Amino acid sequence: MIGDEILIAALVYVIACLGLAFFQQKQTAKLKAKVDALTVLVKESDRQREAVKRELQELRSGTIGVGKRMLELEKKTSRQDARLDEANQQDPQAKLYTRAMKMVDLGAGVDELINECEIPRAEAELLIRLHGKG
Repeated sequence: MIGDEILIAALVYVIACLGLAFFQQKQTAKLKAKVDALTVLVKESDRQREAVKRELQELRSGTIGVGKRMLELEKKTSRQDARLDEANQQDPQAKLYTRAMKMVDLGAGVDELINECEIPRAEAELLIRLHGKG
């Protein structure tokens, strides 16, 4: 009798151990599957991060190029403005007509142009027709 009970207890113990081992094996497989999935996600995340990093570097390089180009254009514009100012200062007649055009933009009439800019009536009328607002 005691031998049968020990045998039954040992059998129950072995079955319980086998059940626990089987359960642990299933849990280990589930955890391994989760780890594998996370590994794939991490690798994809790293790949995307590298792609974004490359794109950002390209954007930075492009921005630097645009900035340099803008500086060049600003320098050219400044030089051209200086040349125009110099040309206007060297030609007093051009200064008169520039002033006359500004006066026309402000609404000056023929007589006012004749008196202020000392230009002939025909030229004053022509300026008003060409540059006048009406």
